[in-house]
Order: sequence, then C-alpha cells, then structure tokens
Amino acid sequence: MIRIENISKKFRRLQVLDTISAQLIPGQVVSLIGPNGSGKTTLIKIILGMVRPGSGEIFVDGHLISTDPAYREKIGYMPQIGRYPDNMKVGQLFGMLQHIRNASDEKTDKELIGLFELEKIFEKPMRNLSGGTRQKVSAAVAFLFDPPILILDEPTAGLDPLASEILKEKILQGKRKDKLILVTSHILSDLDELTSHIMYLQEGKLQFFKDIDTLKEETGELKLGKAIARIMKGEQFSNNWIDKIMTLRKDEKIY
Repeated sequence: MIRIENISKKFRRLQVLDTISAQLIPGQVVSLIGPNGSGKTTLIKIILGMVRPGSGEIFVDGHLISTDPAYREKIGYMPQIGRYPDNMKVGQLFGMLQHIRNASDEKTDKELIGLFELEKIFEKPMRNLSGGTRQKVSAAVAFLFDPPILILDEPTAGLDPLASEILKEKILQGKRKDKLILVTSHILSDLDELTSHIMYLQEGKLQFFKDIDTLKEETGELKLGKAIARIMKGEQFSNNWIDKIMTLRKDEKIY
C-alpha cells in the first residue's frame, strides 16, 4: 500500500535520511523505532507530503504521491502535538472537517468521539483543553473518515490509562480490518501488543524491517523494549539463535 523507494533527505549538510526503501502492506502495524534524531519524523512528513525528499519516490496504492495530493484522503494522521485554532470549539472542529470532506454521518467513524465522551466538551474552545484531551481529539480526527492507512505519532503520550487502552483497542480493531497502521512511540511497552513489524532507523539509515516474532527470536527477548535495547547496544543475536544457525548449517553441510 505504501512503497518507499530510495528516499534520501538533507537539511543543509545534515543527512537526515539515507536511501530508505520499504514496502508496507495492509494488515500490518508497523512500529517506526529509532533513537532521537534518527529521521523518523522526517520520513513521516515525507509520506504525508509535508516535506519533499532530496531524492527517491513514495507510492501509495501504486500512485506516485508527488503527482497527485488526493492520496492524502486515504490517510488518517495523528500528530504528536495537535495544533488547532485556539478559538475553535471542539464540536466546530469535527463539523468543519466533515464539511470539507463532504462526508455524511454514515460515512464517518465517530466511535472514539463516543468512547472518549468528547460530546460533553463540544462547546469548549480548543485553547482550554489539556494536553491529554487534545490527544483524544487528535485520535478521533485520525479515525474519523475510516481511512485505510493510519499514521500515529506517539499516540498514547499524555493519555490516561483508560484512554490509552481505548485507543490501543481501536488500533487493533483497525488491524483486524486490514488497515495499514504506522506508529511511532517511545513507550515500547505500548507497542508490544500492537506491533506486527518493526522498522528500525538509526542515523538516517534503515537498519532492518522485519516482523516482531523474528526480532524476538533473534534477540532472545520476549519484550520489544528489551529486544530494541539489545540492538541499540549492538547485541542483535542471542547465543541460542547463533547455536540454531550453526546447527542448521551443519545439518545442511554448508559450513
């Protein structure tokens, strides 16, 4: 559904992304992980058309995104920090978005509006909302038009435990509906129950893109956070995994 081909980006002399290539398909929940400054946010902004790459191409459903901005209708985006007009009321925001998209109530997904009880604050201006409530609004906006692709940047940051669980269940529901979901988060424990694939960036380069079961087997860790910590320390393979490889090689007589 999203094909990334040799994407590179420089900001002046700083190489932020270096020939990134990956294929993301429906039904995957891809966790985009890496140290601070690894290029995660820049890659997301390029996919969204907010930043132009220095070189390379991105395709959504086989269409080159640089030639037709209409692909954005297929993406629901939840930013890390939602920025909205201060004087706009919560209810006005959802009404405006529906009007812009010419979407009837039947064509919208308002489940999160209900589960987060946002109707109770429809008359509140955005400037009066706490950070956590803004996050709830951003989550509801991302899912509002039932898009086939979701890009969620630190989705549970600032949410209370109940709201976090509601959102995670909504993400799993999207996975079951065969949506493609790209998530970034520093709270790796939240990703454990959501993730199907890990896309790991470091210093602007794609170090690996693999399914989570393979990653856990290779590192010998059951928790994503510990597996990633081992990789960041340069300890990618467990002794058990190395033993398995050596046994396989001996059995196949290729040593």
